[in-house]
Amino acid sequence: MPRAANRLSPLTVTRTTKPGLYADGGGLYLQITAAGVKSWLFRYMRAGKARGMGLGPVHTIGLAEARTRTLDCRRLLLDGVDPIDSRNAERAAQRVAQANEMTFEQCAEKYIEAHRAGWKNAKHADQWTNTLSTYAAPVFDSLPVSAIDTALVMRVLEPIWATKTETASRVRGRIESVLDWATVRGYRAGENPARLKGHLATLLPKRSRVRKVEHHPALPYAQLGEFMQTLRSQEGVAARALEFLILTATRTNEVIGSTWSEFNLDEGVWTVPPERMKMGKEHRVPLSARAIEIIKAQKEVKRGDYVFQGARDKKPLSNMAMLQLLERMKHDDITVHGFRSTFRDWAGETTHYPREVCEAALAHGIKDKAEAAYARGDLFVKRAALMQAWATYCDWRK
Repeated sequence: MPRAANRLSPLTVTRTTKPGLYADGGGLYLQITAAGVKSWLFRYMRAGKARGMGLGPVHTIGLAEARTRTLDCRRLLLDGVDPIDSRNAERAAQRVAQANEMTFEQCAEKYIEAHRAGWKNAKHADQWTNTLSTYAAPVFDSLPVSAIDTALVMRVLEPIWATKTETASRVRGRIESVLDWATVRGYRAGENPARLKGHLATLLPKRSRVRKVEHHPALPYAQLGEFMQTLRSQEGVAARALEFLILTATRTNEVIGSTWSEFNLDEGVWTVPPERMKMGKEHRVPLSARAIEIIKAQKEVKRGDYVFQGARDKKPLSNMAMLQLLERMKHDDITVHGFRSTFRDWAGETTHYPREVCEAALAHGIKDKAEAAYARGDLFVKRAALMQAWATYCDWRK
């Protein structure tokens, strides 16, 4: 005897409040949870297993529509199609359609925003945006991220792989990261066309074979005494910052970002925190007598947290200020960073300090892992003597 259909009425659906399942017939049930939430449920057997498919809440789907949806499900079963599988496939198709509207640029913006808080350098996000806008955007244009393939990635990389190898490598890695993010979010599928190992590595020459080592133009150390004499005659914060940078053999960002709390002038130590170091490791810098004089002089005109204050309050000196100073001094043929090379050449060619002491003064990491494992100290005492010798040489006159 067939089961009765249409057992429920709109009034019954409205008045029934006790939790449970109430059959309407044909596999359709009114489902009421312990919290009093009412919804429709289609129950059926598939491959000997009971399955249940939600058809929507009662406040949105009425009884008549619930019966219509149940009939649609029964027709799918009659054709050998599982209703739940059919619905999942339809939703997947909708996601693909939405992904076709998601461009690489949009994915890149979302990736950068998602990772911004985890990047220690605030400028990192700008670097990502600028490199992708400069090199990837003109090729990818407004194409959906799902359409990015190996050919398009190669069109981005090939023109710069041999001439701007380091930049090209970074661009490739950033494209790969964005595409990985898009895949996880369901905006694309398949292998990552920007992957290097086992993929692009077969199409591009090795970086080591095309990369040209670009040295920062540096002042020969034999000319340093005369240069320092001219530099000390210059007025302004940029001149004092550059002199301090030369005496400490440090980097531009380390100097202009220095704050008063980093200095212990009684001990003659400047401690640069790890977040401002290229290697991400705290670096103690021994200060020569002249370097201490510079810091004390800056303290007399102190007007903010930064030792080398910029033109605007609460802002450090611009990272271009020292380079512009060199241009005004008619030394546009050298760079600020090049003074680290000047120091290294002097230390290696005119002193007997061990290589590891000279490298530690530059805060260079030890490449040999076995050697690094035993190098626990920072050779501070030996570096202090080296930096005082360097300061003495900087005072040398012909």
